[in-house]
Amino acid sequence: MKQIVKTSGQKIISKRIGVLKLELDYELATLYEAMQSKDHQKKIECKQKLEKLRKEWMKLQA
Repeated sequence: MKQIVKTSGQKIISKRIGVLKLELDYELATLYEAMQSKDHQKKIECKQKLEKLRKEWMKLQA
């Protein structure tokens, strides 16, 4: 039973990591666009979101 729970937990983590990768790519693209258009507020928002995603990634990797 413990093995089943562990396996299903690993699958959930793997799926979340996949989604995180997509979210990181999107935020990086958004940050690039904000930099190109010199939108300082959007840059700040993107950096905050990227930091939040990075912290979640680190928790999942531990």
